[in-house]
Amino acid sequence: MDVDGLPTRYLAAGDDGPPLILLHGVGDNALDWRWVTPALARSHRVYAPDLPGSGGSAKPQDADYSPGFFGRFVAAFLGALGIGRAAVVGNSLGGLVALRLALSEPERVAALGLVASAGLGRRVSPALRSLSVPGYGGLATAWGKTRPGAAQRALGRAGLVFARPRRVPREWLKEQYRLARLPGFLEAQLATVRAQVGLRGQREVLVDRLPELRIPTLVLWGARDRVLPRSQARGAVARLPGGHLEILPDCGHLPQVEQPERFASALDRFLRDEA
Repeated sequence: MDVDGLPTRYLAAGDDGPPLILLHGVGDNALDWRWVTPALARSHRVYAPDLPGSGGSAKPQDADYSPGFFGRFVAAFLGALGIGRAAVVGNSLGGLVALRLALSEPERVAALGLVASAGLGRRVSPALRSLSVPGYGGLATAWGKTRPGAAQRALGRAGLVFARPRRVPREWLKEQYRLARLPGFLEAQLATVRAQVGLRGQREVLVDRLPELRIPTLVLWGARDRVLPRSQARGAVARLPGGHLEILPDCGHLPQVEQPERFASALDRFLRDEA
């Protein structure tokens, strides 16, 4: 589908029910949601786009890949689908994008899900901060595009985003390898990281604006998240008028992949209670 001039691939599932939008994080794509989509599609019409710069979507070289850029894209994506109002759930950077949409156009967001969300505090893994070092990010990108580099990247990411890397689905590792080899993918991901993360941590933090939200919001986090500390989840819920907190034990940064049954159950329960 064309979204504001950008060819966009998206996955859809479910025939009936209110719309549910799922937004992935940096370095991933819509297939991160494949483990939970069947369960969520039983009660919702689910849409999961590849954000610009990822997967099968366009990777424009002139985009700034900032959170604002992605926020405008998601608003246009809803418009292209003809959806006026939807539940929006985002993981990592996708959470920050969903939060921006909820703050700027609250009438379009029926319920909000922040899954190990960016934008809720300065702290972030040194692995991401290091990519802002001049020269290093370019070298990492060039190496990651090679066969051994793509394999090393997939294994390295598994160690960062999963509490138990040995239990990572083989399909996820294969997809990470494939993504790294896509033309323009790693360059776009580096630009995305640098737009949000500097040497001192996250650039855009919206935690002080959370009291403005009057939308039911689920903050869901893995107890062993190595990318973003779970203290940010507790701090966010304390500021949310309609906030709900769910901490998944023995889980990392991608609960929808690492603990799909628990994740789908928690999200479905939240959406059902807030319907």
